[in-house]
Amino acid sequence: MTGSGLDEQVALVIDTLRDRASRTAGGTRLVTVDGFSGSGKSRIADAVGRALVAPVLSLEEIYPGWDGLAAAVPLAVEWIARPLAEGRPARWWPWDWTRGARAGARELAPVPVVLLEGCGAGAAALRPFTDVAVWVDSARATREQRLRARPDWPGYASFRERWAAQEDAWHAGERTAGHADLVIANG
Repeated sequence: MTGSGLDEQVALVIDTLRDRASRTAGGTRLVTVDGFSGSGKSRIADAVGRALVAPVLSLEEIYPGWDGLAAAVPLAVEWIARPLAEGRPARWWPWDWTRGARAGARELAPVPVVLLEGCGAGAAALRPFTDVAVWVDSARATREQRLRARPDWPGYASFRERWAAQEDAWHAGERTAGHADLVIANG
């Protein structure tokens, strides 16, 4: 576990990835970044992605609405993780949060490394395809403060309790933090 600054956190993720043999022969190496809303997953994933010149995909594009945390995981396996592991392009249909429906398909050709971030990224169903699973940990009060400071907070606020209940149930059942290869304390 680390509580260092962003540069040190990025270096730790990259070093962990370099130290591990790939779980997929010839496919894309997958780094998952999981944690509760407001923990700093996106910030860390984006920084690692920049350092590795690797794309960052967000589960926010996969969740089928505000009640869709659990439903997103099998879609992430089918649309992203499995195809990339097999050396095929990932193809997914992003959720249009305004319309409440899927939008047109997006595609990502196989690349050496992809980061998948979002609540549920460390799920058991994704682990066979994951080279490094990162859990980002942060105190509840800190997470809530960060959420309220986000520009999208006004659209998220009315769904916060509903989403938080899903996160709590999901992580209690999946025990994602306990299965992570790397835990980053992001206070």
